[in-house]
Amino acid sequence: MKRKRLVDEEKALSGSYNKKQRPPEKLDEDECRDAESSAQLANMKVYKEVIRDDIVPLSARHHDKNTSEPISFFLSNLEELFSWKPTNQDAFNVAVVPIAKRHPPIESQRPKTLVCHDMMGGYQDDRFIQGSGAQQPYIFYHWQHIDIFVYFSHRMFSLPPVCWTNAAHKNGVCVLGTFITEWEDGAKTCESFLAGEESTYHAVADQMVRLAEYYKFDGWFINIENVLSPVAVSNLPLFLSYLKEQLHERIPGGMVLWYDSVIHEGELKWQNELNDKNRNFFDSCDGIFTNYNWMEDHLQRMEEDPRRTDIYVGVDIFARGEVVGGKFDTVKSLQMIRQYGLSAALFAPGWVYECLEKEQFLQNQDKFWSLLDSQLLIHSLCTLPICSSFCLGYGKKRYSFGEGEDSGPWFNLSAQEVQPIFSEIQPKAGEGGRVKSLICQEDAWHGGGSLVIEASLPSGIEGVTIRLFSLHVPAPPKLLLALVYKMENSSNVAVSLELSTQDAKSCNVNKVDSITPLSVESTVHPLQPLAKPPLPVTDTQLNPKHGWEQRYYVVHLSDCYLNSLSMRFSQLTPKEQEETFTCRIGEIRILDFSHPPLLPAQPTDLSLSHVRWLHNEEANQLFVSLTLHWSHSMENIRHFRVFCRGVTCRLPPPSRPHLLGLAHACMYRVVDLEVPDPCPSSHGQIEFAIQPVSNKGYEPVPPLWGQLVLDYVKETQTEV
Repeated sequence: MKRKRLVDEEKALSGSYNKKQRPPEKLDEDECRDAESSAQLANMKVYKEVIRDDIVPLSARHHDKNTSEPISFFLSNLEELFSWKPTNQDAFNVAVVPIAKRHPPIESQRPKTLVCHDMMGGYQDDRFIQGSGAQQPYIFYHWQHIDIFVYFSHRMFSLPPVCWTNAAHKNGVCVLGTFITEWEDGAKTCESFLAGEESTYHAVADQMVRLAEYYKFDGWFINIENVLSPVAVSNLPLFLSYLKEQLHERIPGGMVLWYDSVIHEGELKWQNELNDKNRNFFDSCDGIFTNYNWMEDHLQRMEEDPRRTDIYVGVDIFARGEVVGGKFDTVKSLQMIRQYGLSAALFAPGWVYECLEKEQFLQNQDKFWSLLDSQLLIHSLCTLPICSSFCLGYGKKRYSFGEGEDSGPWFNLSAQEVQPIFSEIQPKAGEGGRVKSLICQEDAWHGGGSLVIEASLPSGIEGVTIRLFSLHVPAPPKLLLALVYKMENSSNVAVSLELSTQDAKSCNVNKVDSITPLSVESTVHPLQPLAKPPLPVTDTQLNPKHGWEQRYYVVHLSDCYLNSLSMRFSQLTPKEQEETFTCRIGEIRILDFSHPPLLPAQPTDLSLSHVRWLHNEEANQLFVSLTLHWSHSMENIRHFRVFCRGVTCRLPPPSRPHLLGLAHACMYRVVDLEVPDPCPSSHGQIEFAIQPVSNKGYEPVPPLWGQLVLDYVKETQTEV
């Protein structure tokens, strides 16, 4: 991992910045100058540290042993489960994004789709909580089609890495960890807690609920693949019932799913269906995930079950064994499952990553899900604000307001934003235009990528429309929509937004089984952009960069629900030949503008902990690692930008702030920051600043940032 470097004031004045840490342009303003910063310094919290060679021990469970980066983890056995108690080092693993409301809700009686993530044993690049420099990581982004995400590995207790929970929750998808026992060791484990007293299996369930409640995931997938004794198998439904009861009580929407493995007699015998041999476990849970080797007669027998949408028919994407379909033929399985009104569990969709060319991963991922599109239901977003730069959580470099702010590849699923509906519309019988949407990483407004619309308008076709978001949101009296885009190869195409609404009386929002079909009558509102942006849009947002255009729309509505948001492309001047064009969308925001949003509050209670010093004798260079903490509401926060600057020997002028990275919670681990050695007669100082960034698009300037100072001195120095 590359070391971060804090340049001294001479390099800052000469403009010789490390490219990786180049500060944004807005940091060159008066607020960053010496006189003002000196005044601010007096009001900052100052931590005094003595440089010592002894290494402060960090939990190996929570930190990478080579870098001290915070990592996600699993529990390997019951001993680790019972000994688990949260500490201050666990806080990095707590998801900060509550599950978004969606329509229809998960409890509605319609077939659902579950994705079970089985990726190379789990805990790969996704274990690094603050992200990594992975160039070609596995990601998932077709969230609008799925209802449940299971993080699966062969560890006994697979705790979902926090980045997966954050990404899924933004899109209204619940996340389950996995409890698995296998082989002879698994049998011994099950006997140790299921064949004993009620208090023993209650204790296991209670600890599993505490884990889910603390780390903010939504429940457990139970996979027992070993033989059970008569006593243990008789207690198993009681354990499951108690676990479900406690989850429902402590976690809204909490869920327990059972895997089709052990039967009621304790034998390990996969049924490939729900039947009398495994129904007692199903009755104790919120659903069953069947084995994969089913045939159509298995589905027929389950069709009339009153809880048929709680039956998740397993589909192995790797197509191992005797299965109906898999790989790019997975749609064959899904079509048959849907024919009988059942839910589906797609196991290991990472096949497109593991078995195909990684350089073509995004194209193969889109191909795989587009083939399933006809059998997948879409759930709608239900709350405002909706803000997306369409970032997938990784990129070739990171952008901010159209400018590259950090070069080099990066990966962090916590940075993934709400994803659109990916569409490909082909003209029928020569009528209509062609349009396709996809994510591209070659350019971005924010994050690591943008949404590209590739389209063509044949002669005589007025325009083409593509739906981006399915909505089910009560319309506020005043709505603000913001669009950032650029046309890349046509000047003869007009771009506009279309908002679709539905009369409030026709929205049966109180019925959990209500599904608003796309065919329901709705009103389409073509939107006209404002001549100038409304206040309080900042100057930074008004300044177009690299060809990006920004438009703002204000809409006044009443007694209706927002139904969808689409983009409309039409020719400005009719042409005889086909018009082919590409539009890149950098960001879309939909805000309740009844009360214009305020800037985020200033972070408070800044502190630091777990300071570690490292002196490289060969290079005669000093490095520091530490953890920053602060307090701030996470509501409507996109991320925090973490800056630092250093001063040593001479106070004026200090170096300008350098961007260290982005934090997606109220803490950040600074790792191997290269800092100036203090002079023999002076202290060194590092000044840290935290900038909250709202998903409503507003950023406070430095006086509203949270700030603190680390004052350090060599161990041999005598403090005055």
